[in-house]
Order: sequence, then C-alpha cells, then structure tokens
Amino acid sequence: MKVALIGATGFVGSHILKELLTRKHEVTAIARNTDKIDIVDDKLTVASVNVIDTDILTDVLKGNTIVISAFNAGWDNPNIYEDYLNGYESIQKAIRAANIRRFFVVGNSGTLYEGGKQLVEADDFPTEMGQGAKASRDHFEKLRRETYLDWVYLAPPTDLNKEINTGRTGKFRLGRDEPIVREGVASISLEDLAMVVVDEVENRNNSRQQFTVGY
Repeated sequence: MKVALIGATGFVGSHILKELLTRKHEVTAIARNTDKIDIVDDKLTVASVNVIDTDILTDVLKGNTIVISAFNAGWDNPNIYEDYLNGYESIQKAIRAANIRRFFVVGNSGTLYEGGKQLVEADDFPTEMGQGAKASRDHFEKLRRETYLDWVYLAPPTDLNKEINTGRTGKFRLGRDEPIVREGVASISLEDLAMVVVDEVENRNNSRQQFTVGY
C-alpha cells in the first residue's frame, strides 16, 4: 500500500515509519526537517514540507492510498492551539486536493472519557499538555462533521513515554471512548502503538470514529 506519513520524525511518527517499512509498505515520509531520517529503504521517499504549504503538500500526497498524520505543533510552542488547528486545516485541504479519501489521525488522550467527563477537562490533566490537547479535541469535533474523508482518530493512552520499554509485543487491547487501564495505568509502548496504527491501515476496522488502545 502507498502510505503518506506526516510527522515522520516525531515522537510517535518515527515508530510508525519503522513499522510501515517493516511490513513492506511504500512510504512517503513527510516532515518539516527530514535530517533525522537515517533509514535507507527502496520503499521510502522522504519529503521536507511545512504542512502549512498546502499546494506543496498536495503535490507530495498525490498517488498515495492513505494519509497518516502524527502532526504536532510542538508542546513548547506558545501558539500550539492555533498552529495545530491551522496545520490540520491545511493538511485536510491537501488531502482532498490530492483525491485521497482515507485519513488516519494520531490524536491525544484528552478526547477520552472517564466518569462521564472528558479527560482534557479533568482537574488532574497535565497542564503542560492543556492547549495542545484542547486543540486536538477541537480538531476531533470538526472531524466528526467531516463527510468527504474516511477518517479514523486514535486517542493514545494517557501514559505514553519512552520509559515504557516493553517494546513490540502485539499484546494490547482496543477500546472506543474510555481509557484502557491495567493496574491503574493506561499505557502502551511506542512500538506497540505503531503496530496498532498499521494494523488499522491494513485491516480498516474503524471508519469515522475514535478508538483507543492499552495493555
């Protein structure tokens, strides 16, 4: 399958890139700065693009079957809320212009619910993630009104960090709108999260809805 991956050098995107290539997909890896990509693979094309450059992004996306976006405007960016939403507006315009229907968004755990309350609105939600999580939540609400793109939104677990060293196990559980918790923690390794993304790309089990994962 021909897959375009936006945010291919990022915290999550870099692992998705490796998983896609492991499964022999043809990948166009897109990032603003692609110097971090040191993989050599005949199925890999690398493109340095700012997602705000809609016309350039459109040309790069053409010919792909699906677009996966792990785009993030930067957790330390003081304008993360506006930049995140503007970035996704440009990405979706480019996808439509490139005549692609399938769109996979790696979102934020803040869209999940616990006790009837969305996590991003919870008192104990990390303040440093607040504006980025709210941007992701508001983008998700816009996606729910999307009628052209066949979109999927993955809300990762609340605990997603490099310290989770279980690696690529394939032993995880899938859910819909509530965190998947084991021993009081909702977590998954980056390698297993990448497996979840590529599984969905290949098997197409979800359409125009959110899902989540955890151990």
